[in-house]
Amino acid sequence: MLDTSPVKETAVLVGVATKLQNIERTMEYLEEMAFLVDTAGGTALKRFVQKLEYPDPRTYIGSGKLNEIRVWIESHKVDMAVFDDELTPSQIRNIERELKCRIIDRSNLILDIFAKRAKTANAKTQVELAQYEYLLPRLTRRWTHLEKQRGGIGLRGPGEQEIETDRREIRYRISLLKEKLEEIDKQKSTQRKHRRDMIRVALVGYTNVGKSTIMNLLSKSDVFAENKLFATLDTTVRKVVFDNQPFLLSDTVGFIRKLPHTLVDSFKSTLDEVREADILVHVADISHPDHEEQINVVKQTLTDIKASDKPVIMLFNKIDAYTFEEKDADDLGPVTRRNLSLEELEKIWVARGDNVSLFISATEKLHVDTLREAMFQQVRKVARQRWPEKKS
Repeated sequence: MLDTSPVKETAVLVGVATKLQNIERTMEYLEEMAFLVDTAGGTALKRFVQKLEYPDPRTYIGSGKLNEIRVWIESHKVDMAVFDDELTPSQIRNIERELKCRIIDRSNLILDIFAKRAKTANAKTQVELAQYEYLLPRLTRRWTHLEKQRGGIGLRGPGEQEIETDRREIRYRISLLKEKLEEIDKQKSTQRKHRRDMIRVALVGYTNVGKSTIMNLLSKSDVFAENKLFATLDTTVRKVVFDNQPFLLSDTVGFIRKLPHTLVDSFKSTLDEVREADILVHVADISHPDHEEQINVVKQTLTDIKASDKPVIMLFNKIDAYTFEEKDADDLGPVTRRNLSLEELEKIWVARGDNVSLFISATEKLHVDTLREAMFQQVRKVARQRWPEKKS
């Protein structure tokens, strides 16, 4: 039988290890980049890392490493090189001249995934605005490059019209999209005002930590969930009732390291669900080796959008997938996260005491009753503060 499935584009991943970011951490970031490429529909074949004090302002990496990558790309007929930082327009031009393949930076890749995931008119408008704002300073490079390349990862733009248009037309389009989003923001704001007589709880967290699965579990709904990054772009709100205490539960877009600022700006109406929530349930993937850094990325993003002053339930998901390496008795090295059992990790987080910390598996339905009870207590506490004359 003839295989009609699309052929996956191939990529090499490129990162720089600096004094502030060692090689081990850089390789972990490139692992995440490989997942991003997979989510976008491609395959990462090889990772290249160079140790530098700081990225080269002209080509991001040194000429020797650039030549090594060029030889590998040519011999393996690779479609693109993906860089784990946002590149300047001049860097993209210089690297492209050397490697003679499509050059994509982290921001472009994330924007491409958002474009692929956007289903509703609201999400499509938000992503289109972010794409145009990313494209504008890179227009000269795109003009010549896109004559040769049609479609593919990093080229999932708002449409072919961007190829022929000039900067003035793109600015005009940005202006129209901003006006459209302002109208959407007003509509969303009106919807949120109508919900003010109910307690609002928002699920937040790094992308792909299981928020949508938890949403389905708690609200008995059918929110789309899969093992891909940014499966959810549009905020979903459901009414939930625990022991006669109703509240609204929202599932929001996942955060990620170095989330392009154009996306943060464009997704204002989506992030307002987080800003205006009464309680946040911060979901983390306890099985991920970098879960602490992911938690910090989310905390920083919450601070950036002025939503860090709310009651938080710290929810560690995927305990069924947690693994660790027992430390040998004769190993005198320091104990690391990889040497801690789940029980030891639980004690550490519970001892911090700044938030309620819970450990569950949404897919295996482990300790879900404990989560429901904790959410019920938090919602009831907010209800008593807001309506002290009522019995909740």
